[in-house]
Amino acid sequence: MDTLIMVGQLLLGLSILVGLHELGHLLTAKLFGMRVEKFSIGFPPKIAGFQWGETEYSIGAIPLGGFVKISGMVDESMDTAQLASEPQPWEFRAKPAWQRLIVMLGGIIVNVITGIIIFVVLVYNNGETYFSRDQILENGIIAYEYGESIGLKTGDKIVDVNGQPYQSINELSSGSVLLAENGYYTVDRNGEQVKVEIPRGFINTFNSEEAFAKFVSIRVPFDILDVAPDGAAEKAGLEQGDKILAVNGESVHYFDELQAALAALKNQEAELVVESNGVQDTLAVPVSAEGTIGIAANPLIEPVRRKYGFSEALSKGTERAFSVVIINAKALGKMFTGEVSVKNVSGPIGMAKIYGDSWDWGKFWSITGLISMILAFMNLLPIPALDGGHVMFLLYEMVSGRAPSDRFLENAQKVGMAILLVLMVFAIGNDILKFITG
Repeated sequence: MDTLIMVGQLLLGLSILVGLHELGHLLTAKLFGMRVEKFSIGFPPKIAGFQWGETEYSIGAIPLGGFVKISGMVDESMDTAQLASEPQPWEFRAKPAWQRLIVMLGGIIVNVITGIIIFVVLVYNNGETYFSRDQILENGIIAYEYGESIGLKTGDKIVDVNGQPYQSINELSSGSVLLAENGYYTVDRNGEQVKVEIPRGFINTFNSEEAFAKFVSIRVPFDILDVAPDGAAEKAGLEQGDKILAVNGESVHYFDELQAALAALKNQEAELVVESNGVQDTLAVPVSAEGTIGIAANPLIEPVRRKYGFSEALSKGTERAFSVVIINAKALGKMFTGEVSVKNVSGPIGMAKIYGDSWDWGKFWSITGLISMILAFMNLLPIPALDGGHVMFLLYEMVSGRAPSDRFLENAQKVGMAILLVLMVFAIGNDILKFITG
């Protein structure tokens, strides 16, 4: 069932984005009087379709893309028979270069608009929820495995990132921070400022959602939210609302401190200093083999919850959408230098895992907006067979005044398709390898 949910979300997200992308090509082509022969979401074989006017609309069995077949255009269909005759007024090749350029950019523009709309709506509806810089400066962080590996320590208070203040704890592991040249955190450690450098290639560590949970989180002051019935804590007299001040003479203020103290006392008895209704008492509580005493913690700090008006959401959502493009462009550039591992390239399996095995509409639209911006960026790359390849040749034609020959475009299309096939096989291979290795 979990797999079906992941696959279902991926297929729905891709169908929406591919359909809108191809619709961008179709509408701009028809705007300029070009004949659109086919519009397909998914690649052949066709599983359903209908004819409306001059265009056949269909759904293909391979849901990893789509296409629009425009008369008189050298494209992935490699249908070049019609190119032997004189150009007809309704053909792509008969139109001015600037019109053809708009048609080729149509899908990319629609994906960008879709991504912006999704992010704006999400920001407007949901606002933001985060632990702030001020809260981190007051309470400090818990450094987990990946945080400790670069020199961060539990209790550190992160003052700034790359010399600049930040707003939320989420920014500490954002792509823009991890991809920065010579990145570093400035840390207040016991009153002394320390520079913790972000190692080259550290972003490769964050190759899954689980990886972010191994970096840092905020330290949480607490009291007791609940006590397990007939558990060690209840039998010792602990109650809801009590505060644990010390364990075996060591003061405790944060929940991670309590967890560490109890972990060191497994199968032993802990002497707890407890404050209940303003009165302090000392209680002896047996610690289980798992390092627990049967309580649930109540965090005494709340994350910041911020709502935005429409104009603020428009600005914030647009900024988020384009930051996706900027981060991916930086990551692609650093792949050529080896700083970002090509193992981070994901195919359909990796994309499905990003959606997750539970259906959360907020998360679904957030990831779909992210993929929409990535699709726009990837399609703009100057690779023949992608929109960016067509754009490259059209810009050449507009600047030089000479159009590349049909033979050249046909061969370029073949090369581009071979490149895309290799990239797809590589991405799927990466997915399979990650799946096997866990």
